[in-house]
Amino acid sequence: MLRLLLSESSLGRSWHPVSERTTRPTRDELNACHGLTVDDVLPTPLRLLFVGINPGLWTAAVNAHFARPGNRFWPALHRAGITSELVDASLGLPSWAAREFDEAGIGISNIVPVATARADELSAAQLRDGGERLRNLVAQRQPTVVAVLGVTAFRQAFGRRDCAIGPSDELFEGAQLWVLPNPSGLNAHENVDSLASWYRKAAEAAGIELHDLA
Repeated sequence: MLRLLLSESSLGRSWHPVSERTTRPTRDELNACHGLTVDDVLPTPLRLLFVGINPGLWTAAVNAHFARPGNRFWPALHRAGITSELVDASLGLPSWAAREFDEAGIGISNIVPVATARADELSAAQLRDGGERLRNLVAQRQPTVVAVLGVTAFRQAFGRRDCAIGPSDELFEGAQLWVLPNPSGLNAHENVDSLASWYRKAAEAAGIELHDLA
């Protein structure tokens, strides 16, 4: 069983694993993760920043982004050649994957940092506040490319009803902005191959050295 270190912040409760998890989170553990925050992945230098909508409960339970089985983020990254192997983050981010992200300059954050069971539980105010938080993060860390994974959430967070999937003509706090499809299994408009195609294009724009296509 994983032991946790709990702390309080202005964003909500957060915790950090102090040993690797060996079992998947139970229903009770997942329910206890409402409102928790998850550590951002922010290497230096930061070339490509993937931005989710907000953490799910499974992600909060294991402190690893896009960790819920069935989410297509990690399969799409491997299919795109961004990771050398397929990442299984269901028990936490493997150390080799964290090392690859650090060496490549790839980061992960969220528009809204607090965990919910579903993204549609977020309020309009939370999304707007999260948009300002993201602006501040990008201005501070200065990635080459920001890839926001979820066009509807981006429109709500930044009041951009005209925003479409793909690269934007406008800079986002000095970074190239790409608004890309959400990898959630609930997004029936995309599959692993289509997601991989978009994510690879964003990685190429950021100057990421890619692996041979899986």
